[in-house]
Order: sequence, then C-alpha cells, then structure tokens
Amino acid sequence: MGQHGKRYRSLNGRYDHGALYGVGDAIDLVKSMASAKFDETVELAVRLGVDPRKADQIVRGTLSLPAGTGKPVRVAVFAAGEQAAEARAAGADVVGADDLVARIRDQGFLDFDVAIAVPDLMGQVGTLGRILGPRGLMPNPKTGTVTNDVGRAVTEFKGGRVEYRTDKVGNVHLPVGKVSFAKGDLAANVHAVVEELVRAKPAAAKGRYLLALTLSSTMGPGVRIDPARARELEEELAATH
Repeated sequence: MGQHGKRYRSLNGRYDHGALYGVGDAIDLVKSMASAKFDETVELAVRLGVDPRKADQIVRGTLSLPAGTGKPVRVAVFAAGEQAAEARAAGADVVGADDLVARIRDQGFLDFDVAIAVPDLMGQVGTLGRILGPRGLMPNPKTGTVTNDVGRAVTEFKGGRVEYRTDKVGNVHLPVGKVSFAKGDLAANVHAVVEELVRAKPAAAKGRYLLALTLSSTMGPGVRIDPARARELEEELAATH
C-alpha cells in the first residue's frame, strides 16, 4: 500500500457506500481510493430538485473553478477577420468560419471541448445543431460561448471556466480537478460549484433543491456528500487552508 499505509486502510475501513460524508472526508476518501496509474479526474455529480422537461427549470451556465480543472481544454472558435486573429492570440486550438463549419459537417471533426462563436456566424453554426447539440458543444449566449469578445472567452475557458447543464433527469456533472490536487484546491472547486448551482436555482423550482451530491474519481466509487451540510462548505474550506 506504499505511502498510504494505515491512513489508507482507515479510510477504506470507514467508507460506507450508503453513508453521507462532509466535503473534507469525501475528498480524503476519493483521493485514497483512486488506484489507476494515471491522474484521475475528480467529478462532482449533483441531483437537483428540478423538472428539466420544463424550460423554466433547466439549470445551465458557466463558472470559473478557482483551482482550474487540471485538464487541458481544447477550444474551437467560429470567427473571421480580426476576431479570428484575437482568438488565435488568446490560445484557441481551432479557428475558422465557413471552413470550420464544413470540416465539422463533412469530416466529423470534433476534436475540441468547448466551441465559441461570434453572433454573426451563429446562422451557419446553427446548421450543425444535430452534430454539436447532443454533445453539449453548441455555442449559447447563456453560457458565454456566443460573444464578440472571443479573446476573453478563450482565455476564461482555457483557465478553468466550465459549462454545466442539467441532464434529462436533473443531474449536473462537473469536473472539479484531479486526484493529485491538494485537498484545499478540490474543496475550493466543490464549494464554487455548489455556490453557483444555488445561485442559479430557478424560481419555478419548489421544495428541496440540492437532493444528492456524489464525489468520485474516474475509476473510483462514488462517495455521497450530505446535502444538509452543503451550506457548511465555507467553514470546511476555511479549515483546509
């Protein structure tokens, strides 16, 4: 067991799949149970008390993770002229207009994680709806991915800004870092996600909102966080620094 030793056995000994943990303990457990040979991604899944079949209860947007994601983000930008040059200067991986639209439509090119478009090109980008939509890659003003300020958008997404959206049953899945991250950095990212989701609560959503929170690594089991303690995140965060 190497350097984990007694601490590793202790954590695994008190891990209960059905139990609810505080954020600090959940992070300790996830880090201790990650056994892959690569640096696993840590993901937070949140079940929200919304009905995503109703348009006014879809929760979506973007947030900046204070400690970043630890993962290189490939950004594609639909722009031309000066805005294309601005996107390249900011570090965009792929930049184009008609040519990029055709490349995606005709060649199935999808080697990017985020797509940003200037408003003038959304008519053409919209024709890719069947390709980009199901993959969560369609630019949208609500997530800051349809904008004339492409340089700033590229910089933000490269630096740890992530998109989120409820799936068809009301879950939101977001990466909150890597297993190698310090506990405080993971806690800061979890805190930022919960705060953002609470801020984005739809007015139409009634009853309990944070129904379930689960933290896991790519290959590890899910550790459940007590929703009632989600409001205690700030105190937990302060204690890790």
